[in-house]
Amino acid sequence: MTSRALKNQLYAQVARVGAALSSPKRLELLELLAQGEKSVEALAQAADIDVKLASAHLRVLREAQLVHARREGKHRIHRLSASDVSDLWVSLRELAQAHLAELQLAMAGLAAEPGSLRPESARSLLDKVRAGDVVLLDVRPEAEFRTAHLPGARSVPLDELEARIRELPSDKEIVAYCRGPFCLMSDAAVTLMRHHGLRARKCADGVPEWRAAGLPLELETP
Repeated sequence: MTSRALKNQLYAQVARVGAALSSPKRLELLELLAQGEKSVEALAQAADIDVKLASAHLRVLREAQLVHARREGKHRIHRLSASDVSDLWVSLRELAQAHLAELQLAMAGLAAEPGSLRPESARSLLDKVRAGDVVLLDVRPEAEFRTAHLPGARSVPLDELEARIRELPSDKEIVAYCRGPFCLMSDAAVTLMRHHGLRARKCADGVPEWRAAGLPLELETP
């Protein structure tokens, strides 16, 4: 094999990952899997696509070795092949946000309070949670919370928040977070809590962002 043929092969292998990341829906599936393993059906529902299309996208991700799958009864459960795949998603999103004005504008219009906490701010928030000055609220589904969550966080899934609103303290600030900057569950939670007279704000970063920044997480105990 000539040196040029070898170089072509090397670049082609790296391009397999780039090709797998070239679909918006595949990126969304990676973000969902960064929260924890999920069935094809659950991924399809969360990404608002049919199961057949979700399966096709997942096959591309598996072929690029970004995702692994296992059988559980009649279901096929998917997970990221390694934590660095989650870090890749965060790095790609941050790179796009830094360079694409269109994404910056879209992020500005995404929520009433756009912008994610930087690692320094996240550490400050962590200190406040540990001191008991702030209540950190995880509004993702409970299964995602059990897989991994921010230290000291309480799990109150968004679809349970209205019924459980009295569990939250009225004398402390409440900071809600969900799956990351593209997720709107925390915005909805903040709106609901403020409607009930609670002091609430959001943390745009989620588990993948904290992991990529080297910040501590609380993981599910086997």
